[in-house]
Amino acid sequence: MTLETPLTPTKRGDSESRLFWRLLATFGLGFSLPVLACYGLVIVSALALRILALGSTSAATPAAESGVGPAVAVIPIKGIITSGEGGPFANTGVAFSESIIADIEKANEDNDVKAILLDVDSPGGGVVASDEIYHALSQVEKPVVVVIGGLGASGAYYISMASDWIIANPNSLVGSIGVISEFPNAEGLLEKVGVEFVVITSGPRKDVGSPYRDMTEAEEAYWQTIVDETYESFVQIVAEGRGMTVEDVAPLADGGVYTGRQALDLKLVDALGYKDDAITKAAGLGGITGEPRIIEYHKQPTLFELLTQAAQGRSLLPSAAELANLIGRPSLAARWVGP
Repeated sequence: MTLETPLTPTKRGDSESRLFWRLLATFGLGFSLPVLACYGLVIVSALALRILALGSTSAATPAAESGVGPAVAVIPIKGIITSGEGGPFANTGVAFSESIIADIEKANEDNDVKAILLDVDSPGGGVVASDEIYHALSQVEKPVVVVIGGLGASGAYYISMASDWIIANPNSLVGSIGVISEFPNAEGLLEKVGVEFVVITSGPRKDVGSPYRDMTEAEEAYWQTIVDETYESFVQIVAEGRGMTVEDVAPLADGGVYTGRQALDLKLVDALGYKDDAITKAAGLGGITGEPRIIEYHKQPTLFELLTQAAQGRSLLPSAAELANLIGRPSLAARWVGP
């Protein structure tokens, strides 16, 4: 008779431990050691960058300077205008209002800065974000010049109304004075997949613009009053900024854009030209004689600058709130919807 020894039950932890060592043996030290070395290199690099990063500047500190003497501060407004700070990505396709306002305030407080130049290439963006920048710019006690490169539309043009002089590239697109509000409707799609939403509200207007159903005619009329009010404010801002009457601006404020040449004829800009021309104009308005010193804010960060900020513990990405604001549908937008 053969006696069979019963198997001894093993604990789960023991089983997982043996599995780990088997896997480690399978891959071998030839694979494990290089991986560990890479991790060590990353840690050492991060520590080195942290040391190098001590005393680094804040988001509103000038990124580059050239020349000597009194300065012209150049602040870019590039991409879609939205609320938030944006961190190191404040000038990488999105114009974050808090970063731009911080730059404006910094330049206004700097005694060496005699004039501010806004370098604009933007289709506009959120109504509130645009208005906040406009308000900050209207508080500046120094000459402000705007240069429009490829596009200075809607919210970007709104901001420009707080300037003393606007120069546009002859082939740029300018204007798009108007307001847009978009509500996606996924009701048909949801029906196809068999999904139905039950919505309980405290009032009949609480879910106006819901993506789960069509808007009623009454709701569209209600929301149109909000769009119209914002539009009328936009037209008034343009009239004040360009020294025109509301009656003069209204025919031009149908949401369309104009070339730089057309905008000049329509008195929407003051001159045609390029960035160098705008710098010269800003320097002249600021009383600067000779070659002005140029202070550029928020230049696109280099890889080293991004790694330095990472070593400081600062996120390289916008916050969750900023991302939600960026990819979410704004209630009202002053932006150009074009090709």
